Parts: sequence; structure tokens; C-alpha cells
Amino acid sequence: MSVEFYGVRNLGQIGSIKKSDKAQAGKTDGSVQDADQVQFSSVLQDVNRAQTADSSRSERIEELKSQIADGSYQPDLNKVASNLLQFLMEEK
Repeated sequence: MSVEFYGVRNLGQIGSIKKSDKAQAGKTDGSVQDADQVQFSSVLQDVNRAQTADSSRSERIEELKSQIADGSYQPDLNKVASNLLQFLMEEK
């Protein structure tokens, strides 16, 4: 059995699922089958990492929103001042 993925923004094939040769050989001689193995391309792994990072970023944003709403948010004032000065120096 083979499953192929196509059409993610015209990248073409980005991964496939294939049964291992051991599992197919186990079917013919009646012995116990080994588990199937799945291998994904690096593009698909990068997509998964990006989704995970986006999820954790969304969680952090929601956490900050709730802190601001209940008044418990305490920003690092030195960091805010430093970034504000850097921004003002770049504008000139």
C-alpha cells in the first residue's frame, strides 16, 4: 500500500507512506507481522514544526491578553525603554 500527498502550494509530492518489506514478507509465509513504518519528508516535518510553533505562540498571546484584562500584567520596563530608544534612533 502506498499513499502519496500532492498539491501543497504546487510543491509536488511531499511525502509517502509505504509498508515495510518485512511486513509484506510476513503475509506470505504466515509468520507474525512487524509493525508498518511511516517516513515523512523534511518539508512535511517543517510544516508540522511551524504549526506547533504557531500553536504555542497563540497560547502565549491568549495568556498575555488575560493578564492585561485582569490587571496582573507586569512588563519589564527596562526592556520597553530600551526598545523604545532603539526605535526612536532608527527613525532619525
